[in-house]
Amino acid sequence: MAVAAAAAAGPVFWRRLLGLLPGRPGLAALLGRLSDRLGRNRDRQRRRSPWLLLAPLLSPTVPQVTSPPCCLCPEGVHRFQWIRNLVPEFGVSSSHVRVLSSPAEFFELMKGQIRVAKRRVVMASLYLGTGPLEQELVDCLESTLEKSLQAKFPSNLKVSILLDFTRGSRGRKNSRTMLLPLLQRFPEQVRVSLFHTPHLRGLLRLLIPERFNETIGLQHIKVYLFDNSVILSGANLSDSYFTNRQDRYVFLQDCVEIADFFTELVDAVGDVSLQLQGDDTVQVVDGMVHPYKGDRAEYCKAANKRVMDVINSARTRQQMLHAQTFHSNSLLTQEDAAAAGDRRPAPDTWIYPLIQMKPFEIQIDEIVTETLLTEAERGAKVYLTTGYFNLTQAYMDLVLGTRAEYQILLASPEVNGFFGAKGVAGAIPAAYVHIERQFYSEVCSLGQQERVQLQEYWRRGWTFHAKGARAALPEVRGGVLCHLRAAESPGEAVGEDGDSTDQELLLRTHRNGLDEDDRHGWGQLLQPRFCDDSGLGVPASPCRDSMAEGRVCCQ
Repeated sequence: MAVAAAAAAGPVFWRRLLGLLPGRPGLAALLGRLSDRLGRNRDRQRRRSPWLLLAPLLSPTVPQVTSPPCCLCPEGVHRFQWIRNLVPEFGVSSSHVRVLSSPAEFFELMKGQIRVAKRRVVMASLYLGTGPLEQELVDCLESTLEKSLQAKFPSNLKVSILLDFTRGSRGRKNSRTMLLPLLQRFPEQVRVSLFHTPHLRGLLRLLIPERFNETIGLQHIKVYLFDNSVILSGANLSDSYFTNRQDRYVFLQDCVEIADFFTELVDAVGDVSLQLQGDDTVQVVDGMVHPYKGDRAEYCKAANKRVMDVINSARTRQQMLHAQTFHSNSLLTQEDAAAAGDRRPAPDTWIYPLIQMKPFEIQIDEIVTETLLTEAERGAKVYLTTGYFNLTQAYMDLVLGTRAEYQILLASPEVNGFFGAKGVAGAIPAAYVHIERQFYSEVCSLGQQERVQLQEYWRRGWTFHAKGARAALPEVRGGVLCHLRAAESPGEAVGEDGDSTDQELLLRTHRNGLDEDDRHGWGQLLQPRFCDDSGLGVPASPCRDSMAEGRVCCQ
C-alpha cells in the first residue's frame, strides 16, 4: 500500500520539481537517478499530531510530499553537484569562509563591516530591535552614510534593509521608527522594504491583534552584506542576538558572486514588499500588485517570477563561470591561474543558497533537504540542531525511516526564548518538551535509541536560537546545512513558519566547517534530553556551573 502511494505521488513530485526549472532537457539524468527508489517504504503506522498551546492560530497543515532519494553524481565529481540544477553553485576557497562563535563577535563584525563599506550595505532580518545596541547599529549606518557624502570623492553607497511588516510594526516604538531618521536624512541612498504576507488580508487582518498576526506568515531571511562580504545567519537585529542568544553565523569574505546574488535576491523580495516612506507610510513599487489589497493569486505569481528570475539567472551565470574551472576536465593549477592574472585561491568549498518561499510556490529548500536526508543511509552520521523542535512530518519520517545515525541538539526549556514569559507564551517551552517526548517515545518504540540521540543546550543566562544540520557522509569530509526549517508552527512567536520567506545555505567543503571538539561546536553545553525509556518527558538534571565551562553534562 505504501509503495502504491509513493508511486501515485511520484508524477506529482516530478511536475513540481520541473516547475522550478526553466527547461527540461538537462533533467533527464537527474530524474532517472531519482526515480529508482521511489518505492521506498517510509509510511509510518502512526501519524504524529504535535500538540501546541497555540494550535488555534496554526495555519492549515500543508499536504505532505514524498521526497525522492538523492541523485548521486558520476564518479569523480563532488557529491552535491546535482543541486546546481536547482540553485546557483558558488565555488570559493575555504580561506574565505569563517564560522563565528558568539553573538558579540557577530555584532562587532557587523559594525566593523559597516564602517568600511564603500558601495553597498544590504541587511535582511525579521526585525530591528529598539534598544541601545540596535541604536548603535543605526548610528553606525548613519555615520558611514554621512562620510560617504563628505568624502573628497563621494561614494555611491546604497543601504537596503528588508524586514517583516508585521513584526517590524509591532508597538509604538518599532523597527520602522528606528529607521525613519535614516530615510528622512538620506532618501536617495536608503531603502527600507517591509514584506507583508499575502495571506494576511481582509477581515483576518482586521481581527488578529499585533504579535498574533505574525503567525500567519513572515519574512525570515537573515543576510547581512557589506560590499563583497556576506554574513549568513539566523540572528535577528536585536540586542539579545548581540549578547547572550546563541545562533550560527557564517562569514563569507570577499565573495563577489555570492554578494551579488544575495543583493539581487533581497532586491527582488524588496520589490514585492511595501516601501517605507519618510512620513512612516508605505507604498508599493510602481507596477507591482499590492500584497494584501490586490488579487492574491496575481501577486504571488508576480512575486514568484521576480524571485525565480534572480535564481535562474544566477544559476545560468554560475554554470557558465564554472564550465572552465572545477567542473571542467581541464582544471588550471593555482600557479597557472595566478600566472593568468587570477589571484583568487582555488575553490575547495561549494555553496548552495536554498530558497524557501511557500506563498510563492518556491520550495527548493524542502526538496533538497528531504533528498539529502533520504540519502543519509547506513554509515552516515547526521547532526541536527534547532531551538524549536517541531520537524515537519516528512523530516520525522526520514529520521525514523533511514539507517543513518542522528544526534539532535535541542534547546532546553530554560534556554527557550519564551521561558518564564507571561500568559500563553510562557507555556511554549513546555509545548516543545511535549513534542520532543512524542518523538522520543516513537524512537523508543522502534528500538532506535542508539541510532537517534537527543541532547539539550543549557547555559546560565543564555538562550538558544541556532538551527542547522551537518552530515558526516561517506566520501564527504564536511557538509553543513545552515538552517533546518521547522514545521508549520506559529511563526516567530513560537519558532519557524512554513509560510515564511527564507533562505538557507548549503556549504560543502574539504575543510571541515564544524569541529566536533570545538568549544562552540557539538561538544558544548550538552545534556541528555531523556535519560531512559522510563524517564520520558522528565528533563535531565541541569549541570549549572559545569555547563558554563562547556563540558558535556550527564547526571
